[in-house]
Amino acid sequence: MFSKTSPMDLEQRINKIKGLESIKEQALRMADEGANALEIRSFVNEGAKRVAYEHPDEEAFLKAAKATFGYKSQKNQESAF
Repeated sequence: MFSKTSPMDLEQRINKIKGLESIKEQALRMADEGANALEIRSFVNEGAKRVAYEHPDEEAFLKAAKATFGYKSQKNQESAF
């Protein structure tokens, strides 16, 4: 059904980690400068989305898609009875 793909390569993972670390550092600076919690949370959420878009984890996507397909198949079988 789903083909097995190779995991994110090491360089992609390193770049993703660097992006997340950068977001963390900026969020800490924002907190030190007095930004409120909502501003910081919004920054972190948007930054994490951007990093995920720039460095997608195909293996995690396939796992989620497979789980969703399994759940929907199970629900369809239950509703048939």
